[in-house]
Amino acid sequence: MFELLLCSSLTILPDFLFRRFVQGKRIGHEITLFSVWFELRWGITLCLILTLSLITTIFYFHPATKAATSVYRTVTILPETSGRVAETFVDMNQRVAAGQPLFRLDSTEQEAAVATAQRKVAEVEAAMVVAKSQLAEADGRIVQARGARQQAIDELAARSEVQRRSPGSVAERDVDRVRVQVDTQQGALDAALASREAVVSEMEFKLPAQKASAEAALREAEVDLKKTLVVAGTDGILQQFALRPGDVVNPMLRPAGILVPERKVTALLAGFGQIEAQVMKVGMIGEVTCIAKPWVIVPMVVTEVQNVIAAGQVRPTDTLVDVQQFARPGTITVIMEPLYAGQLADLPQGGNCIANAYTSNHEALQSEEIGTLRRFGLHAIDAVGLVHAMILRIQALLLPLQVLVFGGH
Repeated sequence: MFELLLCSSLTILPDFLFRRFVQGKRIGHEITLFSVWFELRWGITLCLILTLSLITTIFYFHPATKAATSVYRTVTILPETSGRVAETFVDMNQRVAAGQPLFRLDSTEQEAAVATAQRKVAEVEAAMVVAKSQLAEADGRIVQARGARQQAIDELAARSEVQRRSPGSVAERDVDRVRVQVDTQQGALDAALASREAVVSEMEFKLPAQKASAEAALREAEVDLKKTLVVAGTDGILQQFALRPGDVVNPMLRPAGILVPERKVTALLAGFGQIEAQVMKVGMIGEVTCIAKPWVIVPMVVTEVQNVIAAGQVRPTDTLVDVQQFARPGTITVIMEPLYAGQLADLPQGGNCIANAYTSNHEALQSEEIGTLRRFGLHAIDAVGLVHAMILRIQALLLPLQVLVFGGH
């Protein structure tokens, strides 16, 4: 409408003034409702052409969108294991700090697992003490076996010497029996040495490995026990937290609530039309007006232009994607930040805004290589941005009336 009024003042109004004061045609006489098209056809035609051209130029080179939002993230409060709530420590809409306990699940099973793991560690430690006693016993048996073996060797040597000096004085069976006894005692000594080696191996390898396994099982049980206490992962405000003792929570089916991290709004996420992909550039100056900040225009700057369009996203599924599902064109996602820090600090998270972005050809106009026609066109593009700025201010002026009066609130 504003563009139409502006263009009509440049086309229809001069045509009417020419008809009225040059040709002497008056409204209601020569210019009537039935003859207005014939009398003012040049002005009306030029007005329509100029209006369409102006609207196209404005909205292409100075894009606007109503899809500008101060997006924020939420943290779903989920336990790492399912269970029944035993105790809650906070209430809904309460501010919490990172690490603050929120609620605790019934931990009877986990406590029993920790106790069992602790008993297993104590059992292995007791086995290590017993192994030390077994090692001392094995050392005693080795000393005993060595003594018996040495005694048998001395007995064999004595009988062999007597038989050598006085053949026949000692029976050959006695000598063979003593020789067998020496071999037997040697076997007993080898068995005692092997038994000691087995005890040493058990003390140095088996029992430490069993103790390490028992301690790992204890740590795992303690971790499972800690999982029953759910704490806040970040500073924020609890929303939709209505847990009470006795409720059952499940990480897959039933979350406990939502934690909204506290932060100041420092940027807006805006979605501009796909046709403006060649116009949107990082560094463009813009303006926004928000419902939560009525009658306020905030200067902005484009800090990032997303190089992908969400409407074309393909995710792996068990069905083939039909290309017709992408028929609806998506938007160019743009991040806009205030030109001056803190201007959006009082804007609520999730607030909706109307945004304009303005194309600037100042650097191109500084070049002396561009022609006169191109220079005029760039000046015209920059100039019509004023129209869009005026439209945004009219929207900011009428926005409270539109929401409160005409919106039915």
